[in-house]
Amino acid sequence: MNETSSLCNSAFSLSGHTLMVTGASSGIGAHLARVAGRAGARVVLAARRVERLQALAEVIRQDGGQALPVAMDVTDRASVEAAFDAAQAAFGPVDLVLNNAGIGSGQRVLEISELDWSHMLSTNLDGVWRVAQCAAQRLARAERSGSIVNIASMLGLRVGIGYSHYCTAKAGVVQLTKSLALELARYDIRVNAIAPGYFQTEMTDGYFDSEKGQAYIRNAVPMRRLGRLEELDGPFLLLASQAGAYMSGAVLAVDGGQLVGSL
Repeated sequence: MNETSSLCNSAFSLSGHTLMVTGASSGIGAHLARVAGRAGARVVLAARRVERLQALAEVIRQDGGQALPVAMDVTDRASVEAAFDAAQAAFGPVDLVLNNAGIGSGQRVLEISELDWSHMLSTNLDGVWRVAQCAAQRLARAERSGSIVNIASMLGLRVGIGYSHYCTAKAGVVQLTKSLALELARYDIRVNAIAPGYFQTEMTDGYFDSEKGQAYIRNAVPMRRLGRLEELDGPFLLLASQAGAYMSGAVLAVDGGQLVGSL
């Protein structure tokens, strides 16, 4: 390995850090949890479906990493605090967070119920704020630096028909990221976001396997394909590691060029 390669690997390493991944039971969260484990982080896997976390934790251990599954409901402050307590007891203070927990559904604005609207905002926006605040409060008290990476969405930067509640929540995550970055910089806590486009996950499989979904991707995404989960590895490691030490308040779109697509 040459000197440049060694320096690059060192800069992107998460060795010595403890990472909390919310929504770790599937999709982006589960994938990036494995990436973090291979990068050297002690990984705390948080989600409501604890039985799925057990299996993922074993996979990370087989890869040579350390992992702890914990129950967490991001809509419940007591649940969030308890998960951070469990993480600290096992691995020490959480200094990295991947704020990934979220839900998705499509409904036209005339059909969204009060309950559906509240549930979307409570999970996808309030939950991100709750986890980030909990992490930041603990880091600030301990006078420790840290990095928080929020999963926003391309739909937080532009809109789509039938997703007003989802778009609103994710746009809130974008602005929350910037506000947190501004306020927490003095504590050496960085806050950034990734805004993914359409990726192949459990949440999207049904639609994008259909003829209509395939046609949408060909016509709406300049790269004419779905994203692959491994294409999020670099952006995540950049924002979480010392490689991005001077980045805070950034929102990285990883969307196959869709945001700059022609109208």
